[in-house]
Amino acid sequence: MQITDVTQHHLQHSMEGSFEPTWIPGYPQGSHEVELFEVETDAGITGLAASPSFAGGLDYADALSVFLVGEDPHDVRGIRRKLDSVNLVGPRPWHLEIALWDVIGKDAGKPVYELLGGTGDPIPVYASTGEVQPPEDRIDYVRRRVEEGFDAVKLRVTSVDDVAIVREVREAFPDLTLMVDANKGWSVRVMEHEEHWSYRDALTVARELEAIGGVAWLEEPLPRHDYDGYARLRDATDVPIAGGEFNDGIFQFREFAERDALDIYQPDAALATGVLGATEVASTARETGAQFVPHTWTNGIGFVANLHVIAAVDAPWCEYPLEPPWTPAVRDFMLAEPIEQADGTIAPPSGPGLGVELDRGVLAEAEAEE
Repeated sequence: MQITDVTQHHLQHSMEGSFEPTWIPGYPQGSHEVELFEVETDAGITGLAASPSFAGGLDYADALSVFLVGEDPHDVRGIRRKLDSVNLVGPRPWHLEIALWDVIGKDAGKPVYELLGGTGDPIPVYASTGEVQPPEDRIDYVRRRVEEGFDAVKLRVTSVDDVAIVREVREAFPDLTLMVDANKGWSVRVMEHEEHWSYRDALTVARELEAIGGVAWLEEPLPRHDYDGYARLRDATDVPIAGGEFNDGIFQFREFAERDALDIYQPDAALATGVLGATEVASTARETGAQFVPHTWTNGIGFVANLHVIAAVDAPWCEYPLEPPWTPAVRDFMLAEPIEQADGTIAPPSGPGLGVELDRGVLAEAEAEE
């Protein structure tokens, strides 16, 4: 089997309203922009991949074709070496590996998680917020999530003072598992620069979370390449430290491992490692006694790819992005059907490959607008 073509579609979906994600400081997000890729083969099997994008898009299918056309999609490791060459000059290409696994699974008639040695058992989900909100609003949000069956919620904080939000939510829900995301690892600087925390700021927040109790982890309190800072912080607090969602390639996760710097490794298969790289990072996490709970906040294809990885490595949680108007329908707008949780759990699609189908009407609309 050989790859014969790589086709790219820039997709845009307007939300009913907007929200202010902490990773785009000062920028209300009112649309979901995606670069969708179809990797075609001479066997008539097409694999899907996607990456986050922005208004206007970024066209690089022709460049990818130079590296991919003529390759056997089953040669994942060989193609990853080629993708590493693409990564030298950008943009990050790891999402393209998702399409290879989609092809391989369709060819074998098996879901990706099964190819990787996993099962389709339900996985606990945690509701993942995307913006900082006042305590009273967050309490209302959490109440709705609990009514929907969630047993855990991740709250966003961007300043030391935001710990008050966590404290009030904890008082309202004393038994709920809470995760806390500082989002200091990276940001998209469209309108303004992000506010970095010093090590002292991060330690102050960690100590306050210790006092609040029941916090599963503090996520990305420092820049993503501050490996020594993460190790120092982890050694100084009892609150588990998480990070790595947007680090680049498995070698950067070895930097964390060599320093014993993380309690929870969070690489996103679509952003940081690819599918195979994610499973290797999961193995590294196990070797260090840490957990593996990947980031999933990209798009429907990225989400389902990470879901297959989670099922394959038996991760304890699946991040479930939910910050209305960002809903599963918005996240998965390019899919024929959204991937939804039920009563606090989710299972990976059981069909061949990724197990999802595109909404061809969305593609037709995008092509009509070009």
